[in-house]
Parts: sequence; structure tokens; C-alpha cells
Amino acid sequence: MNPEESFSIKSDWKSKNIIEVIAQVIFFICAFFAVFAVIAITVYMLISGTPALFEVGPAEILFGTVWKPTAQEPSYGILYVILTSIIGTSLAVLIGVPIGVLTAVFLAETAPPRLSALVKPAVELLAGIPSVVYGLLGLLILNPLMYKLELFIFKDSTTHRFTGGANLLSAVLVLAIMILPTVINISESAIRAVPKHYKSSSLALGATHIQTIFKVILPAAKSGIATAVVLGVGRAIGEAMAISLVAGSAVNLPLPFNSVRFLTTAIVNEMAYSADLHRKVLFTIGLVLFAFIMIINIILSTILKKGGEQNDK
Repeated sequence: MNPEESFSIKSDWKSKNIIEVIAQVIFFICAFFAVFAVIAITVYMLISGTPALFEVGPAEILFGTVWKPTAQEPSYGILYVILTSIIGTSLAVLIGVPIGVLTAVFLAETAPPRLSALVKPAVELLAGIPSVVYGLLGLLILNPLMYKLELFIFKDSTTHRFTGGANLLSAVLVLAIMILPTVINISESAIRAVPKHYKSSSLALGATHIQTIFKVILPAAKSGIATAVVLGVGRAIGEAMAISLVAGSAVNLPLPFNSVRFLTTAIVNEMAYSADLHRKVLFTIGLVLFAFIMIINIILSTILKKGGEQNDK
């Protein structure tokens, strides 16, 4: 072998080694900052959100129903706000997830290629629309419709407080529409990732196409669909701008035709003029919201872990 060739091979090996080391260092730094960001946010939320719990009392904040932070004798109960976020998000998921999953099935399994090529960009466009645009559309289109429905249902009522259509039902419908792109895109990817021989085997055994979709393909894609659902929940529970325009922003029991306030809108609407203990309680609301998000992530991890174990079996 020519000495120059051996030197060249050795030189290439050294340079490849250096590139590998540099890549590992870059990957480590990126991973470190990702973990550091999560830890820093967690610590900051705990430091900022816990003082009000000790000053006011966790029972009064978490289970109180009166929110009057600027009154002469202030009250900081956020139970109705917490219930509104839980109920509103749950209803939005109950409406949006079935529509999103069935749309994903349509795009992946039954839609003609030309129609799928038209629908898929439209779904992706929905994902790119800013939240405030959803809120404006809800304010201009949905709220008047809800107000007409409200007038029809409560026309003889003497106790109902009319909201002009800005109520929980309007917020739920807007949230359901907003989570559709997330659910559809991730569910479709999960369905398309199911091995083709699953479908072929099912059809060869005599199952119909619809039976194959619901008995074979969807169960095989359940981990990805669960991911879509949980990310949709995260999008819904963390939304603020659109909800503040259509929900009415009043602290009430979360009934369909009541004006309501979500955890996110409570922070957005009052942070600008809050001070002292009022401001601390708003950080506590942020801590509660953060806890919800963490619980959702834990549920996601558990679902994916169980799904992976079942697939391995």
C-alpha cells in the first residue's frame, strides 16, 4: 500500500472521529438546555405560585367560588375557573376528537387521491390560522347565533342573565374547531404508519374495508391517536386569546349559557392591572394550569408506554 494512501485513510479516520465528538457535544448541549428549560420553568412557577397559597390559604383559593380581588374585602376563589377549564376542555375534546379521527380515517383510507390532495392542505391551513382570528370569527359569527338560541330557550325566563352569545357553549365550539388540525394531522400520520400487511391480512380473511378500519387499523394506531388527543387537550387548555373573545370572561358556574372565565383568560385579563396579593394569586392560577399540563403529559407518557408494551407482546 502506498504510504500516502495509508496516511490519507488515517487522516480521514481522525477527521471522522472529530466530527463524531463534535456532534455528540452539540446533541448533549441541546438536550441539556431542553431539560434545563423544563426545570427552570417548574422552579419559577413553584416560587411564584406558592406564596399566595400560604397567605390566603389553599382551601380558599382552590375551593372558593367568589372572585373579587379588587373589592374592599377581597375574595380569591377560583373553583369556578378551574371547573370551567376542565369542563370546557373536556366538551371540546368530546366534540373535536371524533370528528378529527374520522377525518383522518377519511384522508388516509377512503378519500380519492384528488379529494385528499384538496382537503389535506385545507386542514394544514387551519393549523396556521392565528388564535385571535378564530376568536374574531367566533365573536362575529358564532356569538350572534348562540344569542338567538339563548333568546329562544330563555325567552320566558325572569332569572337568566343574557350573555349576548358570549358563553361556555361558544367557547367549547371554538376550542373544538381549534384542536381539529392537531388531531387530524397526527392521527392521519399514525394511521398511515400502520403496516400494510395488517390491512391485507384482514381483507384476505374476509373482513370488509370498514371492519378492517375499525377492528384492525385504528387499534394498531391507537398510540399515535392517543398522542393526538393529548396534544389537542394541551392546545385547548392552554388557549387564551380566542376564548377571551367568545366566553364572556365572567366568573360563573360553568353552565352552557353562562358567561365564563378559563384559567388562561383569568391571567390574561387581569395581569395588566394586578398588584400585590392579587398578582400573586394570578401566578397561583398559572401554577394550577401548569399542573394540569404536567398531568396531561404524564397521562400521555403512560398511554404510550402501555401501547409500546402491548405492541411488543
